[in-house]
Amino acid sequence: MAPKHIVSAAAIVVNERNEILLIRGPKRGWEMPGGQVEEGESMRDAAIRETKEESGIDIEVTKFCGVFQNVGASICNTLFLGRPVGGELTTTPESLEVGFFPIDTALEMVSWGNFKERIELCLDEASHPIYVEFSIPLKEC
Repeated sequence: MAPKHIVSAAAIVVNERNEILLIRGPKRGWEMPGGQVEEGESMRDAAIRETKEESGIDIEVTKFCGVFQNVGASICNTLFLGRPVGGELTTTPESLEVGFFPIDTALEMVSWGNFKERIELCLDEASHPIYVEFSIPLKEC
């Protein structure tokens, strides 16, 4: 039987110049790297793996920020803060462009759903832990 819920993990990666790592995907435009947690994988490890797969950048997770739960689509997205520790910016079929951008610029670039809000809340450590419920049917995600 297929799982009834999807758990995903995303990383807000900030470098030493206070720039955020973004990828431009083919469906949602500019966003933070992230994706589905695989069986037997921790949410933290999924954020690290997805960041490497989508951007070429190796990261160290520095903090768990919280959860955004899409009740309508049965998706729980876990969010982490991280910092780059190696690798090189690389594009993939999942990420047509990748780069580090100043925070204000990055927030203007991100336009899909509540992704901008997710980044803003992760950068505001006083708001941690984050727990946000919303409902968008899966077909609209």
